[in-house]
Amino acid sequence: QVQLVESGGGLVQAGGSLRLSCAASGSIFSINAMGWYRQAPGKQRELVALITSGGSINCADSVKGRFTISRDNAKNTVYLQMNSLKPEDTAVYYCNTDVTMPGFRRVYNWGKGTLVTVSS
Repeated sequence: QVQLVESGGGLVQAGGSLRLSCAASGSIFSINAMGWYRQAPGKQRELVALITSGGSINCADSVKGRFTISRDNAKNTVYLQMNSLKPEDTAVYYCNTDVTMPGFRRVYNWGKGTLVTVSS
């Protein structure tokens, strides 16, 4: 199995910054992609940013220029640096991984989520 541990959420004023981290552990042969999704109250979960093992990045238009995704392959960790936060960024942020396990079984995992609240 694969375990994900997220950290870094909290309360911040508009214009402030936060950094989210997500560390993957367990039965991992390789990590194909790691990313962050978010779900605001009453809304569907949406992609924030995704980074592949090759370093390709897919990022939501609403966060381009403000959020930066990166990963440390040696630590199986993905980061989301969030700057110039806006109240509309308030949501539960979920880490997601696309992992190939030993035996080449491919699994997709979700973290438990970390709450980000941006006050105006």
